[in-house]
Parts: sequence; C-alpha cells; structure tokens
Amino acid sequence: MNWLVPLPVVLPLFGAGLSLVLSGRPRLQRWLSVFVLVSMALVGAVLMYQADTSGPQTLWIGAWPETVGIVLVADRLAALMLLVSAVVTLAVLGYSIGQGMVEDEESAPLAVYHPTFLVLVAGVSNAFLAGDLFNLFVSFEMLLFASYVLLTLGGTDARIRAGTIYVLVALLSSSLFLITLAVTYAATGTLTLAQLGVRLAEIDPNVSLMIQLLLLTTFAIKAAVFPLSFWLPDSYPTAPAPVTAVFAGLLTKVGVYAILRMQMVLFPNSPLTDLLLWVALLTMLIGILGAIAQSDIKRMLSFTLVSHIGYLMLGIAVSGQHGVAGTIFYVVHHITVQTALFLVVGLVERRAGSTSLLRIGGLARIAPLLAVLFFVPAMNLAGIPPFSGFIGKVGLLQATIDLGTPLAWTLVVGGVLTSLLTLYAVAKTWAVVFWRTPEEAHEALVELNALDAQPSLSRRTRSTEHRGHLHTPEGVVPAANIAEAQQVTDADVDELDFHQLIATGRDTRHLPFSMMGPAAALVAVTVALTVVAGPLYAYSERAGSDLIEGRAYLEAVLGDVR
Repeated sequence: MNWLVPLPVVLPLFGAGLSLVLSGRPRLQRWLSVFVLVSMALVGAVLMYQADTSGPQTLWIGAWPETVGIVLVADRLAALMLLVSAVVTLAVLGYSIGQGMVEDEESAPLAVYHPTFLVLVAGVSNAFLAGDLFNLFVSFEMLLFASYVLLTLGGTDARIRAGTIYVLVALLSSSLFLITLAVTYAATGTLTLAQLGVRLAEIDPNVSLMIQLLLLTTFAIKAAVFPLSFWLPDSYPTAPAPVTAVFAGLLTKVGVYAILRMQMVLFPNSPLTDLLLWVALLTMLIGILGAIAQSDIKRMLSFTLVSHIGYLMLGIAVSGQHGVAGTIFYVVHHITVQTALFLVVGLVERRAGSTSLLRIGGLARIAPLLAVLFFVPAMNLAGIPPFSGFIGKVGLLQATIDLGTPLAWTLVVGGVLTSLLTLYAVAKTWAVVFWRTPEEAHEALVELNALDAQPSLSRRTRSTEHRGHLHTPEGVVPAANIAEAQQVTDADVDELDFHQLIATGRDTRHLPFSMMGPAAALVAVTVALTVVAGPLYAYSERAGSDLIEGRAYLEAVLGDVR
C-alpha cells in the first residue's frame, strides 16, 4: 500500500487549491477542510498499522533513479506523528470554525485562512515523511510561508511585530540550513538520509562533526531549544487562539522530530552527548523559571513549552532504546496536552476578556466546565500520576539514571525540579483564574488601575473599563457596553446579580458548544493517552528500536544492504 504514503501531503495541498476556488462559498470551504483532515487521520492510522506489521512504507517520487530522486518514508515513528498531527489539527480547525474566525473578514479573511492552514498541515506531513534533507528544507519553507500568514491574521501591530520576528528567525535558520545542505552534499555526494547514514561514517570525523553541529543548530532554532528559544514567547501569544495552539503543540515538535531522526540515522554514535545533556538541562530550567515569572497565561504556557522541549532533548541525548522510546511517547503526550491547553486558554480569554492573571478571577463559579478543561491537561503537563505526562517523565528519567554518570544524575534532579516548578506554575494559574474570589480579583484590578489609569477617571470607572470586562461577586463578567458598565458604583457591586446580567443581555461572552466541543474532545484525547499508555509505550519502544538499529529503514530505502 505504498500509494498511501504521499496522501498526507497531496490531500492538504489539493484541498488548499480547491479551497481557494471555493473562496466565495464558506460552508463548502469548511466541509472541505474537515474532510481533508479526517481523511489524513484515517491514512495516518492505516500507515501506522502497515509500518508496525510490514515495516517502513516507501515511495520514490518522479521518474528519477532510486537514490537520486525524492523518497518519502513512513516508518513507525513517521506514521505515529502523522496520526497525532492530523488529530490535533482537526481539533484546532473545529475550534477555529466555532470561534467564527474564518467568517470574520477583519481578523481572518475567509479566502486566506483555510488554504493557508492546509498548506501548514501539508508542510508538517512532508517533514515527517521526508527521506532526504532537501525535501525537509522544502517542508520548513512551506511552514514558514503558512506560519507568517497565520501569525499576522488581522494585521494588528502586535501580530505584525511578532510575525516579523518569527520570519527573521526562520530566514536565519533557512539560510543556515542551505549552507549545511551545500556542505553535506560536497562532503558525501548525497542528501538522502539512508545514504548519509552510511557515508558520514566514512568521511573525515571533523567534517562529520561540523555537519552535525550545523544540523543541530538549524533544527534547534526550529525546536526552540535554549539558547535559541528567545523568539518563541514573543511570537506565539499574540496570534489568534487556534493558531497559537497548533504552533505551540505541533510546529516546535517538527524541529524535535528532525533532531531525533538526524541523531539516530546520521550520527548514532554521537560525540556530543554531554553537550546535548547540558542543553537539555538549561532548556528545562531556564524555560520553567521564565514561566513562573509570567503574569499572563499565554506567556506562561509559552515558557513551559520551551521548558518541556528540554525533556525531549534529554531523551535524544541519552539515546538507547529507553531514552528514544521515552522521547517518542513524550512527544505524543506534549503535542496533545500543549495544544489542548492553548485552546482552553482561548476559551478563558473569550469568557473573561483577558488572559492576564492580574485582571481575572472567579471563573470556576460561572464556568465550572472550563475550570475542569484547564485543570486536567494542566495536571497532565505537570506530570501528576497517573497521567501520561507522569509516565513519559518516568521513562525519560529512568533512561537517564541508567546512563549512570554524574551529569546524568544532575539531569535527573533538574528534571524532577522542572516538573515540580511546572506544577507550581500551572497550579498558581488555576487558583488565580478559577479559584480566587471575584472580590480579590477586583481589589487587585483596582490597585493595578490606580497606578496607570487617567486621573479623570474614578476608581470604579477604571476597574470596569479595562479590557472590557466587569468583576462581580459571582465571577468575571465581560461588559457588552463599557459606557453602561462605567456607571456601576462601589456600592452597586455587592448588589449585582450575575443571572440578571444574563437576562438583560449584558453578558455576551458565553462559550458556544462549537468552541467548547473541539477543546473538550482534545482534552479527552489527552486523558485517553493515559488509558492506552501501555500499548502506546510498547509501540514507542518498537519505533525506538527501528531508529537505533536502522536496518529496516536502510533496507526500505536502499534495498538489501548486507
């Protein structure tokens, strides 16, 4: 069934073109996008079964001789990543449709959003299937094009600035990648991964080390590995909620996937183990310390994203069957959990009018389901048992302990500390946003506004106009009419009744099921990962064995290599 291999790339590209043709028919556009992603999920599941039972599925593109043309390879790892990416992008698409983003011409032109989103999906799939470095470069360029458009939807100043930073960093990475491709081809005469795995072992070790460092630097920028992660916290939080979710959950993992594939296939006996271990430690600690210092939920999650990339780098550095298996399992866990959290934070922003911890509180009283939807993936991210985050971290730390060096034990301590600090960061956020009483939130907001509000405004006016929402004894109430909300006095606050506000139409930010449904479904997937953790971890071990041994991959691409 090798004909299935290119479908995860062909389907979204064909869908993107057809979506442009249907730009005047929004309903057909939406159904087309959903159909494409559902089809990709089914194809990913079939490829996953085929790769697990029959070995890697390969297809050479075009009429070029084999080893000269472009090869797509769906082994166990690639097929798993295809399935996971299809599931999370389907949830994000459903959320964005429910949000009405694609119907709002000012914030997301209909003719642009669907095609661009599908091009992004095609780029991700192509990166997972790429069997040569140049095709991987093409994948990154597809992602760059689509990412810039999605980041700057609406054309606000903040989004343009964030998009500019993102593009500049991406162009730097792309330029470095091109230089690396030239050096690699000059040294080996090929860019096909399977051939490189053989030829790099035959060239000068210093040249091989230089190529490894160039590739690591290129992919580390994509993966937001410290100290090359400076761009991420300022780029992702400004985008619309579904865009931020798919970027945070999926795009950085493309870089991690490239590092994992490169290290296992091209440099199985890496001399850079200690360097990678130090990078992993610093990424974990610097990222989580940055998260603790944030007063905005999106920025806090962006820093935890950077921090948990450190766990993945730890597994890659440790290598071995247990380290690689733990990395694969944790990649799946982190993609789903991080995407789910950003979708839920989008719901928080819609319900409360802000994501600032200084301005919201009491949401558990007026939106208890929302409190649950945030709590479950947050605890999963922190690694609380029995969630999949705990299972993945135990696997990674056990592999590190098996390494047995003093640096490895330092990483174990750093990993445990990062997990505890993650728990502190997400628990504090949940307590402030959902459990803190509205009165406490109101007092904090008054103190904040007393510092920066105009002198002509009364204390009550300042506290009600900021960010277009109103704090009442029942919870955070976004004000539909700011001028009307400004007439509320201190004495009136205790008299306000939340249900009366709903009856008069002043609470306009109820969360529609079309948004809650996809977010809740993805949270359910994060819980399902715990339920199927045994089979999934066993599959990850088989995928890890394939990567370490490498024989099945080489034979699938090059034929008999005896």
